[in-house]
Formats: sequence, structure tokens, C-alpha cells
Amino acid sequence: MPKSKRNKIVSLTKTKGKNFDHKKDLIEQIRTCADSYQHAYVFSIENMRNNKLKEVRNLWKDSRFFLGKNNVAQIALGRNAQDEYKDGLHHIAKKLKGNVGLLFTNCNKDEATQWFNKFAEEDYARAGFEATLNVELPEGPIDQFPHSMEPYLRQLGLPTSLQKGIVTLSTDHTVCKVGDKLTPEQAKILKLFNMPMATFKIKLLSIWSSGGLYEDL
Repeated sequence: MPKSKRNKIVSLTKTKGKNFDHKKDLIEQIRTCADSYQHAYVFSIENMRNNKLKEVRNLWKDSRFFLGKNNVAQIALGRNAQDEYKDGLHHIAKKLKGNVGLLFTNCNKDEATQWFNKFAEEDYARAGFEATLNVELPEGPIDQFPHSMEPYLRQLGLPTSLQKGIVTLSTDHTVCKVGDKLTPEQAKILKLFNMPMATFKIKLLSIWSSGGLYEDL
């Protein structure tokens, strides 16, 4: 019979403070999920966007996502075979380092990996993102912008002027080249010109299944 250490007293010495009760509650939530769901996945997120993650949560309403508080999640699952809450969970706990999260679900490996491999949402790149395209703006009018925006475009580094009330690029302008680390100004220009360059994506890294099975994906 799979072991359960639900009644085991867990030391939170390293996590005591004003959020102590919240951390105890989080441990209980994670352990309840380990009892209620058949699978747990560790996942990473490329180009994190809160609105995109909220969309995924809504699409997976029957599952439960945990992101952040990895140290507390490790305590809930158990950091080693002696302390683990259920057989095999310490393998998952060891993966909870860095920018990763925890997903509890009843979807099996094939269903979950197929869904997340297909799911990708374009979004605008932010400062620090490595450009994936060469973006050139040709000389001439850019009449999608009102004349009142011309000073702001100039502030962003675009060689603009007003020609008969129309915002105009006085010369060709290179916004970015492949491999450039985008500056805040470059990121704003790409967004203004409706050029998404980033992709929000969730990657499943490993799976635990009730009964103690564990696998890296």
C-alpha cells in the first residue's frame, strides 16, 4: 500500500515569519492535491505572461497549478525518500528549483505532453529578449500613427518628422537584428508596429504518478 505521511509533523523553522500560516496552508493544499490527483508534473515557462498563464489555468480548470514558493512545495512533497509524503514524490521535489512550477492533474503523460507541445501564444518581446528577426523600417510615411505621437516616436529613437501633418521616417531605420538584446525602446517600437517576437510556452519537465512512478520528460 502506498505510504502516506499526512499526519507527520513537518518543521517549518526556516520559513517562520508573518506568512507562517499561509505556508502551512500551502503545504496542506499541495498534499491534498497529491492525494486527489493521479499525476504531478514539473513545468517551466518560456516568456512568462500572467494573462497567458491565467488563460491556461482556465483551460485546465480540473487541474491545479502551483508557481512560486518552491522551498515550501519541497517540504510538502518531501526532499528525500525518508521524508516524502508519498512514494516517489521526493524526485519531483528535487526538480523544484529555479523558474519552475507544479501541476497536479488526472491527464496522463500522452494527453498532457501532446496538449502542451501544441500550445503556444505569440506575444510582444520585452527588454532583454534576444531578437529572433531582423526588423527594418523603410523611409516614408507611417500614417498609422496620429501626428501627436511624433515626439514620442522620436524619443524612442526613430528618425521621424512631420511632413504635411503626417508622421514620416526621414531615413530607413534598423529596429533590431537577430541576436540583439532588446532595449526598452526597441521593445516598445516592436509593439507599436504590431510585431510580436516572443512565444509564451509551457514545457513539461518530469512526471510523478500515484503509485510512485517517476519519469523525466
